[in-house]
Amino acid sequence: MDLQSGFVLLKDIHGPLQYLLLPTTKMKGMESPELLQAKTANFFWLAWQQRNFMSLRRGSPVPDDVISLTINSTSGRTQNQLHIHISCLRPDVRNQLNQYAKTLNNGWQDFPAPLAGNKYIARKVSEAEFVQRSPFILLASQVPQAREHMGSYSLAMAKLADGEWVILATERNLLHLNLASAEQLQDHSCELLK
Repeated sequence: MDLQSGFVLLKDIHGPLQYLLLPTTKMKGMESPELLQAKTANFFWLAWQQRNFMSLRRGSPVPDDVISLTINSTSGRTQNQLHIHISCLRPDVRNQLNQYAKTLNNGWQDFPAPLAGNKYIARKVSEAEFVQRSPFILLASQVPQAREHMGSYSLAMAKLADGEWVILATERNLLHLNLASAEQLQDHSCELLK
């Protein structure tokens, strides 16, 4: 718990290494307007800073390229308290990120292939940008109409081989059976570590 930074870290019951970062104040989730205020903590950056708990629990280092952060949409979640999943990335998703990393830049664009069967948009961020601007703000300020429909979106982040991060976003689309649950990109059994 870090009251000064306004979050708690909990060990999730699913998976040996999954953790959840939750704000200490009541925020429902992606749709919470507080997330778009500059004074609100950058919960994704804070979650990334807590990744060492995965290594401590495992008893050996968990490489950064194995770790992912996700938050689900209003229809893709099970709780009405904002929480960011800190867990392992699915091996097939890691392979796709490696394959298409060179096609990504610092502007939002369609990811070249479906991830876990769903369409995503993606953008790269440097560490300096990640520290200064939360993925919530980047999505709301740069993707047309996202600000008005934040609860329909889900976000994921992972580190790329070049040292930058990729932000992935998917929007709920019931016609395509997409509930916007970026947690589907994670593998809570951590196959990449086996």
